[in-house]
Amino acid sequence: MPPAGARAGREFCILSPLPGSLYWDVTPPMKQAKNGNPWEMAGRYTALAMLLPAATFVGYAIGYVLDRWLGTKWIYLPCLLVGIAAGFVELVRELLKDTRDDNG
Repeated sequence: MPPAGARAGREFCILSPLPGSLYWDVTPPMKQAKNGNPWEMAGRYTALAMLLPAATFVGYAIGYVLDRWLGTKWIYLPCLLVGIAAGFVELVRELLKDTRDDNG
């Protein structure tokens, strides 16, 4: 049972390290720091660094396979450009999401 004066919707049940004891804490949980763990940040930005080359390679590979299958020599160029564009679009989305999280 929450203590008298505790506001509804803001109390958090926390188990105590003592066996059988339970108490109520009316403080909200701490928010994670904006920057987060340095290893988490390194992983996120490493993934962003790999995003553009990977999308470019996938576009080229699809065009190369289509060229071989259809017997042409030009399909790899539009597919390469689509891969580059897709990589940039996803890069911009991730960066906008990252800046939006920092601001609010």
